[in-house]
Amino acid sequence: MLAGILLEVQQKVFGYSQKLEDGTLEDTELPQVERFATNALNIRFGDHYEKFTPNDRKEFLKDILDRPLRVCGMVKNVGEPGGGPFWIAQPDGRTVLQIIESAQVQENNQGQKEIFKSSTHFNPVDVVCGVRDHKGQKYDLTNFVNPDLAFIASKTSEGNEIKALELPGLWNGGMARWNSIFVEVPIETFNPVKTVNDLLKPAHQA
Repeated sequence: MLAGILLEVQQKVFGYSQKLEDGTLEDTELPQVERFATNALNIRFGDHYEKFTPNDRKEFLKDILDRPLRVCGMVKNVGEPGGGPFWIAQPDGRTVLQIIESAQVQENNQGQKEIFKSSTHFNPVDVVCGVRDHKGQKYDLTNFVNPDLAFIASKTSEGNEIKALELPGLWNGGMARWNSIFVEVPIETFNPVKTVNDLLKPAHQA
């Protein structure tokens, strides 16, 4: 089902991308592409976008559509450790969807801590990816990483508490500049085994 969503959205992305590249997209079609970007790809335009000329808007849309696409299943938050879906402010004024881990939340920022604590959904790492452009060429995925999303995480090594500097993770940095779609999936699809006691849960009983 997630793959079906990806293929449906990707088909429209490819169509618009081709017209933007060919220069055949009419100015009157811009609102249609903008609505698609907002409603299907969850792209939020910054205030500066309103000041763009039609040609500037086409260049912006061409860049924003020509990216890898991920469709991520999200389950209801039941207290499992891990990240979840959030809106994140970008330096250019836009807000984008990202998967954020607890280690990325600033400990001294009470507002961030409350937002993370009250999150309604959780990322079970259920992801379908589109990694080719409208010409069928594979993206260089290193171009869509945010190298600034490294963070310090608390770990244990031989029984000792240590702090580790982690490079951007796959979900929360390695895919930072991808287009993202988050879809709620049934909690029954998520049956993790992170400790031996998890095997006692009903889902893992014969």
